[in-house]
Amino acid sequence: MAGHSKFKNIMHRKGAQDKKRSALFSKLSREITVAAKMGLPDPTMNARLRAAVLAARGQGMPKDNIDRAIKKAEGSDGENYEEIRYEGFGPGGVSLIIESLTDNRNRTATNVRTIVAKNGGNLGASGSVSHGFERLGLISYPAKAGSADKVFDAALEAGADDVSSSDDGHEIWTQIDALHEVAKALEATLGEAEGTKLAWKPTTMVEVGEADAGQLIKLIDALEEDDDVQTVWGNYDVADEIMERL
Repeated sequence: MAGHSKFKNIMHRKGAQDKKRSALFSKLSREITVAAKMGLPDPTMNARLRAAVLAARGQGMPKDNIDRAIKKAEGSDGENYEEIRYEGFGPGGVSLIIESLTDNRNRTATNVRTIVAKNGGNLGASGSVSHGFERLGLISYPAKAGSADKVFDAALEAGADDVSSSDDGHEIWTQIDALHEVAKALEATLGEAEGTKLAWKPTTMVEVGEADAGQLIKLIDALEEDDDVQTVWGNYDVADEIMERL
């Protein structure tokens, strides 16, 4: 399990992902509402909203839920969410970036700090780990979308910067301002993406041994179960054979 991708973070255990589906829908809805509030409520005219809608559809969210989340942004009495990023360290010395959307900054800060501390990590100051990541666009496809060669050729033609393929699926990386156009071009050749979003890609990875892997996964699970936490990014790399024993 490589820690630079939300796709792999949330899919590292299929059963856990299914169990979290309702919570996941709630977080996807929140991102759609915030994206719609920050720009036009039209996915074709709002790149962040389009990415949020594609991510929701990739996770099987019903169209009615998506439309309802967009309409919620038009109401003046809706919740106002604030984007807050936390940075810190987890077991094994890995770097973590925790993105949240919250209507209560104090609650979220307390919860995140407590979860991290209880699971062998500690938070740092803003900028303490983000310098080791690149802010890029990430488009995810399942393995069934095609062979590594097919996806690589399609991504190259679409204008992507990098592609990583494995048995888990395909990750296509782009510059932030190119995410919308690359995703649109790929949709024409590979079909609808499983996820399209802004991401934090680590410049170097940290191999995590079995002694620390269990606690690291426990920390990530606990963070992702918090209602205010949207995404957890990290520079960890856990070998498949270790994951199978956890």
